[in-house]
Amino acid sequence: MTILVTGGAGFIGSAFLLHMRARHPDVRLVCLDKLTYAGRLEHLAPLRDDPAFRFVQGDICDRDAVLRLFEEEKPRFCVNFAAESHVDRSIDDPSVFLSTNILGTGVLLEACRLRGTHFHQISTDEVYGALPLDASAARFTEQSPLTAGSPYSASKASADLLVLACRNTYGQPVTISRCSNNFGPRQYPEKLIPLMIERAQADLPLPVYGDGRYVRDWLYVDDHCEAVARILEAGHAGEVYNIGGDCELDNLTVIRKILAILGKPESLITHVKDRPGHDRRYAIDAGKLRTALGWRPAVDFDEGLLRTIAYMRGA
Repeated sequence: MTILVTGGAGFIGSAFLLHMRARHPDVRLVCLDKLTYAGRLEHLAPLRDDPAFRFVQGDICDRDAVLRLFEEEKPRFCVNFAAESHVDRSIDDPSVFLSTNILGTGVLLEACRLRGTHFHQISTDEVYGALPLDASAARFTEQSPLTAGSPYSASKASADLLVLACRNTYGQPVTISRCSNNFGPRQYPEKLIPLMIERAQADLPLPVYGDGRYVRDWLYVDDHCEAVARILEAGHAGEVYNIGGDCELDNLTVIRKILAILGKPESLITHVKDRPGHDRRYAIDAGKLRTALGWRPAVDFDEGLLRTIAYMRGA
């Protein structure tokens, strides 16, 4: 069996490839990655000499190259981690987000349809929009409406709708997972946790948007990978699965935990002008995944943060 993983040299994609190799030593793994700023071949170093692994540098928007790769490898599954994912960048220039996240997904869906490959879309809880801070019991479910609030989340919501449309129109075997905020080793330092660790280690100011009370549900990356693996193995075609850590923390709490571990003063925290359209709170109900596939997070936030800091320190 062959699994094609797009965006596999990035943060979550590389973690997934390593997770799948440990879980399935005999499965052939193929990575397609454009190697943009966040993709690093060194993330895949443990697979370099693996005879059942192949790396291909390429763009999911390149239809001819994608169709050729599918013809060569005949994958049973295609797992699409390839995406532009940073909200700030999407505000500055939405065009690349529309191209990669929507048109690129369309190319992969076509290739999967022609070969009968199961397509799994890696999505995000951001497609649901925001929840109010004063409704602590509210959670996003798979039935929640898509009310994306940034160009990034709108591009991911559009891709999700395209995936489901292909299921409805062509009967394609597809699944979608929508995950909360990931963290862990190899994450590019534009995201909150690695950025704050990197700057705190250098005794640089830690820029915090607005009041810093923006709440996210945090999940260690390896737990995300295990959830996706279970969906591939036992999930039902046409279904959407939420993946959440049941760990809501606001940005200031996360940053203070980082400073405490590193022994750095809270005076490094510097409040800066808020970004446009900043969603106040995300929270995921992952009950469907837990009930149907028996998945639960294995790494709590504090342990995951210690592992992440140790990795960034080179320990």
